[in-house]
Amino acid sequence: MKNYQNFYFVGIGGIGMSALARYFHAAGKNVLGYDKTETKLTTELQKEGISITFEDVVDEKISSLKKEETLVIYTPAIKVLGILDYFNENGFEVLKRAKVLGMITEDTNCIAVAGTHGKTTTSSLVAHLCKVANLPFSGFLGGIAENYKSNFIFNGTEMSVLEADEYDRSFLNLSPDWAIITSIDADHLDIYGDTETIEQGFRDFADLVPENDQLFVRKGVNIGRPCKTYAVNEEADYYSDNLHIVDGWMMFDFHAGEQTVEFAWQIPGTHNVENATAAIAVLHNLGADFSAIQEGISSFKGIKRRYTKHTFENGKIYVDDYAHHPTELNAVIGSIRTFNPNKKLLVAFQPHLFSRTRDFADGFAESLAAADELLLLDIYPARELQKDFEGVTSDWLLEKVQLEKKEVCSLSEAFDKIKEKDFDILLTVGAGNIDTLYDPIMNWIGTLKN
Repeated sequence: MKNYQNFYFVGIGGIGMSALARYFHAAGKNVLGYDKTETKLTTELQKEGISITFEDVVDEKISSLKKEETLVIYTPAIKVLGILDYFNENGFEVLKRAKVLGMITEDTNCIAVAGTHGKTTTSSLVAHLCKVANLPFSGFLGGIAENYKSNFIFNGTEMSVLEADEYDRSFLNLSPDWAIITSIDADHLDIYGDTETIEQGFRDFADLVPENDQLFVRKGVNIGRPCKTYAVNEEADYYSDNLHIVDGWMMFDFHAGEQTVEFAWQIPGTHNVENATAAIAVLHNLGADFSAIQEGISSFKGIKRRYTKHTFENGKIYVDDYAHHPTELNAVIGSIRTFNPNKKLLVAFQPHLFSRTRDFADGFAESLAAADELLLLDIYPARELQKDFEGVTSDWLLEKVQLEKKEVCSLSEAFDKIKEKDFDILLTVGAGNIDTLYDPIMNWIGTLKN
């Protein structure tokens, strides 16, 4: 890739694509691209000096590119596009994002974080700890890290830290030297078909890691080969316990053999301590001092839309989260209930994908029944068409939820509905475009508590 001066991204606004675009931009390359929709992220990329078009037109910038100097990178989420056809028909090298990311990992000491839940928080935390420890790495994140307001962290090129995405089996393109596997629950059954197949996909990924002591797996997950285990509130090769809150800080003890080290951070939830345990274990094995790791843990601000919590002077609490699987919903709602007992919880949930809603309907219904009141938004289709999933609707899902106060509404109606409700805690949750409610809610709900 060193011979290429131009990198054209088809679907540059995606969270994974934009991190890769920022990587080549930081390396001094000419980066440009296309996306169908203008977003906050594409606006940020443009401000950084990356040229983006939102029309499927072969303009002068594209026609002036020479194929021997240009690499075209695309996301499989885009199926048909005139710009992509132009590059293919004119002999440009055209590669999937996962393939290019894999080429980068071949040339670096790679730390990859996989799992159907927790990989974005865990990989972002690993990258933040590497930054604090001043390790020479590039971090490719699956979310916007609050510390950096970006999904890309640059501190050198000898190492890479990244989220290993199981969708479309992308993670099998990687060359991980170190890896964390947080979970192998069923998901993306539109790709894998059944639970056994997705579990095998994760085992194939685990087999890419060369050394057993460089593979870290949550205890209880059967990955089919020797590895180091981590856990919370139970013994493992690395584990954390004694979780408690002091002045709003989550405190916990981390155990590595005979060593016990106390940590404090501002990220709530037992599941997040589990993510931290994995990240601490990896950094400890990379040779980072515990003092640096403690500093990194205490200064970590989290990921945008991963349990983003705000407390207001009027006593209300607002949490925004990306959860889009029953296990993730259980984690976020469980954390809210654990640390805020007897508070009235209103949940506004936007299901993501018709296929996921169909495959996990009973699990979603059980998770959502833990709310006091539910606003169930219309299903966000992403890459799917409703006509291919007859009968799979939010009304159909709502009937399964054993809850007295519940209703379906559209995204456009949701904000007005929320303003009519009586609640102590509001949770907006989902992986679609429900995040567009965030700013209106923040502006309406009250004055933030210091």
